[in-house]
Amino acid sequence: MAMSLVSDESLPMVLGGTARPRLLIRWLLFVAALITAIVVVGGITRLTESGLSITEWKPVTGVIPPLSDAQWMAEFAAYKKIPEYIEINGPAGMTLADYKFIYFWEWSHRLLARLIGVVFAVPLIWFWVRGQIPSGYKLRLVALLALGGMQGVFGWLMVRSGLSMRTDVSHFWLSIHLLTALFTLAAIIWTVLDLKAFNYNPASRPARLTLAGASIGAIVFIQLMLGAWVAGLNAGLVSDNWPLMQGRFIPEVNQDMGFWWNATHDPFFIHFLHRWWAWVAVGALVVLARMVRARGVRAASVAIHIAFGTQIILGILTVLSGVALWLAALHQLVGALLVWTVAWGIHVLGRQG
Repeated sequence: MAMSLVSDESLPMVLGGTARPRLLIRWLLFVAALITAIVVVGGITRLTESGLSITEWKPVTGVIPPLSDAQWMAEFAAYKKIPEYIEINGPAGMTLADYKFIYFWEWSHRLLARLIGVVFAVPLIWFWVRGQIPSGYKLRLVALLALGGMQGVFGWLMVRSGLSMRTDVSHFWLSIHLLTALFTLAAIIWTVLDLKAFNYNPASRPARLTLAGASIGAIVFIQLMLGAWVAGLNAGLVSDNWPLMQGRFIPEVNQDMGFWWNATHDPFFIHFLHRWWAWVAVGALVVLARMVRARGVRAASVAIHIAFGTQIILGILTVLSGVALWLAALHQLVGALLVWTVAWGIHVLGRQG
């Protein structure tokens, strides 16, 4: 049954103001769209090996890119001191023009992150001061803002992990950085859905996380983590065949290192796990879609099916293409959109009226 909206006049008073859930919903959906965009830009940044091009974290002054030849040379000189340049890009003959290209993607990624922070924090303060946040939502919104701050810290820790002793960032830090963004995205969608229910009925309670929802979410989380590790280890490049990997179903691994080391460090085995755990995730999402449809929310069921079906196709095409940039970026985009639909579906399971 479609959810209708009530007029603003019927909404309760809160702390001297009137709750405006519809305004909050529009604001949060815009923030969610920006987070989806930054996930894609972050993926391109990774795919173009641009993440280490800016070797300092300057939250305020870093907004302005180099504007003169001297400033560009200074940035390039700093980049030349790290192992990625010394061992890889320097011997390959990287020019200043090449450096400007990778700098652009990392700078764009950081600029978008700052924009998201402003777009979240400033309206939050405005709604708070005007008393337009419904009771029970202030702490949740502050927690979402804190998650955004943590995301920035994790991003810098990821970059710092690649500035010495290695030629790339840690795939563990990369996964923490990405998964925090996706968790924040899911939490925002969940909050939007709770606010929609509140707008329809101010006496409604926020949805709860059910055991079924948590289990399905955990399965999807593992797949997203494996995908982040694939990106961090450039494991998408180890095979351009599907369903076999270089003529084998299960790739060769170093037996001396044990299963858990291979499952967390070996690019071939992580690629293998990512491509086949995907089908475990598909099974879980089919169950979720059926449960959601049984509760009368057909739109969410359809959205879940479309998202995971598109994602599977894009994943296979990305492998077969040798990780073409545009396909890999689309794979990242649909992965973020899949999080939207999964959050929606799990929220349906936990509705309390």
